[in-house]
Formats: sequence, C-alpha cells, structure tokens
Amino acid sequence: MKKTMVKMAVAVLLTAVLAIPSSVWAGPEQWPAKIRLGLIPTEGGSETKERFEPLVKHLEKCLGIEVEAVSASDYAGIITAMSHNHLDFAYYGPKSYTEAAEKANAEALVMERNKKGEPGYYGIIITRQDSGIKTMEDARGRVFTFTDPNSTSGFLVPNILFARELKTAPEDYFKQVKFSGSHGASILAVKNMSIDVAATNNLDLDRMIEKGQVSAEDFRILWKSDLIPGSPIAARKDLPASLKTAVTGALVSFSGDKAGLEKLQNGGFIYANDTNYDVIRYLKRLKKELAKKD
Repeated sequence: MKKTMVKMAVAVLLTAVLAIPSSVWAGPEQWPAKIRLGLIPTEGGSETKERFEPLVKHLEKCLGIEVEAVSASDYAGIITAMSHNHLDFAYYGPKSYTEAAEKANAEALVMERNKKGEPGYYGIIITRQDSGIKTMEDARGRVFTFTDPNSTSGFLVPNILFARELKTAPEDYFKQVKFSGSHGASILAVKNMSIDVAATNNLDLDRMIEKGQVSAEDFRILWKSDLIPGSPIAARKDLPASLKTAVTGALVSFSGDKAGLEKLQNGGFIYANDTNYDVIRYLKRLKKELAKKD
C-alpha cells in the first residue's frame, strides 16, 4: 500500500510539473514490475555490480519496483542488450553512449560527476613508476593496451593523441597493441608488468587505489587529456516518460547519500541530455578524418 501511494504521488507531481501530454504519459501503475540496469564492465562484471549495489537499492526505494543490475563481458554487450530491449537503463561511457544512441534507442538522463564535483573525468596514459619510461617518446617500441573499442578514455581519446599530436598510428608507435577489456584489467596489467603502457582514466585509477588493489606510487602518468563529459546513465526512449523522469530524479537525489557515493566512488549525478555528448561525436569524426590523412 505504501509503495502504491508513493508511486501515485510521484506521478501526480511529475505530471503537474512537466505537463507531459497524456498520450505519452504512463502512470506508475503501467510501469514494469522490474527494470534492468546495464553496467559497462569498467573493473570487471562482479566488481562493477558490487559498486553499484547502493544505487540499485536507492532506485528500488524511490521507485517501489525491483531493479536488477546486469553486466557484460564487454561494452558492446550492453549496447546490444539494450538494442534488443533486454535492458531498460544503462550506465555507459561517453563513447559507448553515442553508439547506443544510434543503435539502441538510448537517451541520456544524467551524467556522472567526479569527487571534485566536476562534470566529467580525464583520460590518462600510465606506466609503472619504475619502468624507466618518463615520457611518451620513451614509450615508443613498448607494449601498450587500450581498454575496449567502445571506451572513451581507453580508446577514442588516446587515438586522437596519436593521430593529432604524435602523428602516427598506435600500431606503428608501439611494439604491440592489445585490448584488456576493462580499465581495472589495464591498470593491473601495468602494475604486474605484463603491459608497459596503458590508456585508462583518473576515475578508475582512483577507484583501484581506494580499494587497495594498487598504490598511487606504483604509476607514472605520461599524458592527461582535457575534461571528458561524465559517463551517462541512459534510458530506452520508448519507456514511459513518467518512469524516465522518476528514475532521473532518483539518480540525482542519490548525491545526498554519502555512504552510497563512497561505495560508488564518484561525486553523484547531475542532469544531462544527448547534446552533452556532441563533443564525443566530434572526436569520433575527427579520428576518422585524421586516419584518412595517414
């Protein structure tokens, strides 16, 4: 009874505030009994789901319905799952979101802030502190790893560095180029000396440090990007407008849960929309244009 009253109150309030036409408004009684939230594997499937557990519980409390977190072995798996309506919402990276917007009818609702409150994060290229590599020039001829072809900081942004600033392809710059599958795997590969140099980002490196899996002293940062728009949580466009609005409000309100944010290891979420990621689309076009000039 309490959950039903909460849902009714949310629907009445949102209808009044947003004045969404009745033809596209579906009240809480028409929401699904369960929603599925996809999570790109930033660390690894199980670890990512564990990190999002407080947020999942917060959504269940706010919405009054079950929320199931789902991960995949790679970024493409989450995009594909949403394209086949197996996911309702998903946490993407900026680049994977633009792919999902094209292929899976995804619509950005909120974006992640870092712990400093900035609406984004930074791509970095790292090596072990004791590797003897102190500059990107020193990294020439070593073994390098990207994260995933759909990763922003682990693939797209460093590719712009190679094409625009170093004026070469990674395959020509390094002895060997690999893909690790996740930021956590890249970071550990550098620490364990199975990889010399890796593209990742400051958020995932900080998370690994906070969990005690690595130490800041283990690494040297060879390069740092400009601020990248924060990772979004997106919805399928065809979901009820009232559900998308309620989820958006719940995600933004999670910023008041200090313990939950500590577990999630970010600075909460702020409102976002698709245009926030036009800069990523520009970088994708730029990458193609620069590749044609090689």
